[in-house]
Amino acid sequence: MHIVEFCVSNMHHGTDEVLKKLERLPDVEVVEYGCLGNCGECYLSPYALVNGESVVAETADSLYDLILAAMKEQEEERSALDKLLDDL
Repeated sequence: MHIVEFCVSNMHHGTDEVLKKLERLPDVEVVEYGCLGNCGECYLSPYALVNGESVVAETADSLYDLILAAMKEQEEERSALDKLLDDL
């Protein structure tokens, strides 16, 4: 399960559409907050937190793609770590 967090103040960048698309995906929990405490980032660019890691993009459309890529990368890292631990 992936957790993707959005700041309500960032919706002027079009991240509300990204949020709606992600809500339709299985294994993704989308959480919307009034503030995530990244005000500078929030003001300048579309962004979200993916499992606690910041993902920043130039456009909302590219944010969606970067979020999917971040989730895939995190899964691969977890899998590699699990394999490493199993080999110990």
